[in-house]
Amino acid sequence: MSSTRERHSSSNGKHTNNARPIVIAVMGATGTGKSTFINLASGATHAIGDGLRSCTSEVQYSPQFTVDGYPVTLVDTPGFDDTTVSDTDILKMIALHLQTTYEQGYTLSGILYLHRISDPRMGGISRRNFTMFRKLCGDETLKNVLLVTTMWGNVDRATGEAREAQLGTDELLFQPVIEKGAHLIRHDNTRQSTLNIIRVIMKNHPQVLRIQRELVDEHKDISQTGAGEELGRELAELARKHKHELQEVQEQMEAALAERDIETKKELEEYQKKLQGEMEKAEKDRERLSREYIEEKKRSDEHLAQLRRDLEAQRKAAEERQKEIDRMNEELRNNAKLTAEEQARLRQRIDELQKPKGFFGLVSDAFGALFSGRF
Repeated sequence: MSSTRERHSSSNGKHTNNARPIVIAVMGATGTGKSTFINLASGATHAIGDGLRSCTSEVQYSPQFTVDGYPVTLVDTPGFDDTTVSDTDILKMIALHLQTTYEQGYTLSGILYLHRISDPRMGGISRRNFTMFRKLCGDETLKNVLLVTTMWGNVDRATGEAREAQLGTDELLFQPVIEKGAHLIRHDNTRQSTLNIIRVIMKNHPQVLRIQRELVDEHKDISQTGAGEELGRELAELARKHKHELQEVQEQMEAALAERDIETKKELEEYQKKLQGEMEKAEKDRERLSREYIEEKKRSDEHLAQLRRDLEAQRKAAEERQKEIDRMNEELRNNAKLTAEEQARLRQRIDELQKPKGFFGLVSDAFGALFSGRF
């Protein structure tokens, strides 16, 4: 990832000896093709959902790959309509990743927000996903955002182009963010298309996202961030809706009881039980966001501190191994008295010492483990 303290090299496509790493987040609703895009670009084998079922329930890193001499990593994120994880847990997961990386001096080079052009309209779920996305990013960083339309193979060209035009000009859709610097771009489901899209992002100067500023620079509780407030508002509205429905069901149950309609009463009781459970869940989700985020951030920081200690020990061990390798290579070059058997033993020992991963390989693996939730 690009360090905010680094001196950024040119993004004119030339190869550089110290090319800055490019890290790009891939966001969007379930089923928009996030994992497919990442697999095409990087050669990864992330699971791909069937239809609208989510297969990305955690933040995941792609293997690092190279574009025009620059090392690139894509970050796969779950949508706020995940079929197995609540929106509260999704927000905690994404916020924890963004806060921790920013605290370590790293920022994203840009964000890809994927949207299916095959959708005849931008429905409630898609709008809600996009609203949460905007709250995470903030308007100041929209010039580093690409709105990527996918699934062009599922519509005829005229229909797709008409929907694309509507997305870009409708003030209830993408028009407001395009006015603030975001760009609309097509993805035709080929690797070349993914690389061309990544090249656009590579020209960006990395910027801090709104939620990163709120959590780190402004020291806000997650419930006080733009994304946290939006989620809290939605959960409160959902709880109010369920409460109203419960009142209606209670009235219907009383009417059924008066008419001695036992079968209808039983059906209403089951529905009442379901509504009660959903209302309690919405209320608990609001309450647990701040508490659980603080706890998980503490565990993350402890894990990262241990990680640093482990990596420092690995680095020192690698330095000692390199000194030993240099000494043995020097002996092979300059000690003419070594027998063939002694030379073979030295070369074997050098091979053994060179097997462990380098320091930065260990860092990459460790960050991958940290932000995939395995801590």
